[in-house]
Amino acid sequence: MFYIHRVEDTFLFLLKCFILLKIKSVAMRRLLILFLMFVSLFSFGQKTTVKLAVLRYRGGGNWYVNPTALPNLARFCNEKMGTNIALDAATVDPGSPEIFNYPFVHITGNGNIIFSEQEAENLRNYLISGGFLEISDSYGLDKYIRREMKKVFPDKDFVELPASHPIFHQFFDFPNGLPKIHRHDNKRPQGFGIFYNGRLVVFYDYECDLGDGWCDPQVYHDSEYLHEQALKMGANIISYVFTNP
Repeated sequence: MFYIHRVEDTFLFLLKCFILLKIKSVAMRRLLILFLMFVSLFSFGQKTTVKLAVLRYRGGGNWYVNPTALPNLARFCNEKMGTNIALDAATVDPGSPEIFNYPFVHITGNGNIIFSEQEAENLRNYLISGGFLEISDSYGLDKYIRREMKKVFPDKDFVELPASHPIFHQFFDFPNGLPKIHRHDNKRPQGFGIFYNGRLVVFYDYECDLGDGWCDPQVYHDSEYLHEQALKMGANIISYVFTNP
């Protein structure tokens, strides 16, 4: 236990250095991120393989629409960043205690979504306890997810993240912020966040559709370039989750 505490102290110190020094070198930034992710995963448990999860919600908004998305994202992160993420993504309900087993939970869909009071409370507890929620509007989710997230955080609103936010400049650099993957209403892509005590706990990609972009390219007829852009942004989100506890 003493060793773990000292590792976590080093992790926090280097994280502060990373923020304060605003490292410009892409190579140096990548090396530091890889180290921070290693330390974070080590503290999570040496023999633990991290698993990503998709949220199974009620309401009819087809939460299951992209079964290849998270496996592809996990494989990309493992290949490009040396992570050890399980390729078989889990499925978890918002009201289940099992959600606390997953550091990253993904929501997607095309329509209505409903959280009960118990589900909203459980999801809130998950997020304020260190969990992270990534929401990807697969077209038609927006008005419903905004309504339901108000149940989770009644006193908070989604705020648009500027292109300078660190989530866009992790392992891969997106100087203009969130990339545009799918056309939808042909609006500019926007990355929204919800913060709790200064920590980003929810990231919402709107008019972008990262989730569809992570899928096998033939599913939505994405070009190799768009597929890679989506995966790179997804890898940035994963990197941000594990280097900003």
